Amino acid sequence: MNQISPFKSSAFRITLVYVVLFGISVSIILGFIYWSTIVYKTQQTDDDINAEILELTEVYEQKGYPGLVILLSERIERLRPGDPTLYLLTDHRYQPLVGNIYPWPKVARDVKEGWLEFRLEDGERQGVDGEFTARAKTFVVENRFNLLVGQGMKDLTTLKALVGRALIWGLILTLALGVIGGFMMRQTLRSRLGAINQTSRKIMQGDLRKRIATRGTGDEFDELANNLNSMLDQIEHGMEGVRRVSDNIAHDLKTPLARLKNRVEELRLRVDPGSEEEAAVDQIIQEADGLLATFNALLRIARIEYSEQRKGFSLVDVNSILSDLQELYEPLIEEKGQSLSVQIGGPMEIYADRDMLFQALANLLDNAIKYTPDRGQVSIRSAKSEGQWLVEIADNGPGIPESEYEKVVQRFYRLDQSRTTPGSGLGLALVFAVLKVHRLELQFADNMPGLKVQIIADPAVVTKPLIHESDGDTQGRAVYLPGTQPA
Repeated sequence: MNQISPFKSSAFRITLVYVVLFGISVSIILGFIYWSTIVYKTQQTDDDINAEILELTEVYEQKGYPGLVILLSERIERLRPGDPTLYLLTDHRYQPLVGNIYPWPKVARDVKEGWLEFRLEDGERQGVDGEFTARAKTFVVENRFNLLVGQGMKDLTTLKALVGRALIWGLILTLALGVIGGFMMRQTLRSRLGAINQTSRKIMQGDLRKRIATRGTGDEFDELANNLNSMLDQIEHGMEGVRRVSDNIAHDLKTPLARLKNRVEELRLRVDPGSEEEAAVDQIIQEADGLLATFNALLRIARIEYSEQRKGFSLVDVNSILSDLQELYEPLIEEKGQSLSVQIGGPMEIYADRDMLFQALANLLDNAIKYTPDRGQVSIRSAKSEGQWLVEIADNGPGIPESEYEKVVQRFYRLDQSRTTPGSGLGLALVFAVLKVHRLELQFADNMPGLKVQIIADPAVVTKPLIHESDGDTQGRAVYLPGTQPA
């Protein structure tokens, strides 16, 4: 299975967008909560200060400076420890007259309309230690006195810190939940799309009976799977129709062609030996044999593809087949002056039909000998590598262009340089059908010069038997045991 880069994965991008939008929206909400809380508390403080100033102003207007001093003194005496209220009355030189903070704030910045924000150092407020921020409003009384009324912002500072920490942790928790939710969404997408892709790959490998599983939820993925399954049903129906037409044609023409060949052979007995008529009749018989071989190959491929022969599968020693092939083809190789190299690896037993597998390997070896020039080299090799079994047949003939690898296993497909040689273009199609039934993989490679044909097997798959059962169709289907997968 091909692994897609996370940055190229649509599921990853959707998850990333989801997490970013989720984080932004939550940040906006939490930021608004923080801002509204602090603004509300600050506004409440300002309202309390303005109310104090309004009351002190009324007292000053009614009772003058003495009344103002008396009121400030009384209020300062009534303050409890920890009360945030601040008072300070000074002369025009900012010398303290009455108040609970000393001296007039040295480090201060004007905000607006006489508002100040400053820090109180240790001991600057009567009865209270520690540093904290204060907010106050000042104004001048009769150009002789400066009055400051404010409140300590220690509670507000603490509230800011608490709310800030709560918002930060809330944002972290929200992003974590967003990431988890996004990851779960990505896994769901990957799971559903992965099932579709896995089934699609098996269909592309030629198993048109595969269908995409649905979960019965009625969601968009089920709708997509149903549509794809309907499309596959139509494609399979069309392909089966084409196959059956070609197979029926082959089957229907085989009998009259065989009768025609028999009559031509009877005619041959009546012509004079060595005459031109005999040569013509021999050529007709040869062409008839070629047509019969083509029809037989078509019917053979059809039977293999329809899985009619899976019932006879048993454990077969692949190396023994290779040894038999060596013994069978050595006379032909010697006749052409070619050399044959055989390297047999360790034991290699698979569940197979021995006759079918022998025919497929024989076709590959026959092609290698056929296209290898005189005094050329042909090799057969079996080996175990990286957890896989390999059977390789190689030659140093003209080879096959890489662009043609996928085409040469199609029925009747022949390379341009092969059209002048006898054959129907069904040999590799038959090999491909046999290997597919046996859950084996066919690969081509450049032998520089020549061609390497490799048959690759997964021991975990090919060493387990198939259970064949009817599915109501006349063709039947193959069911794989747990832990196995078709090639």
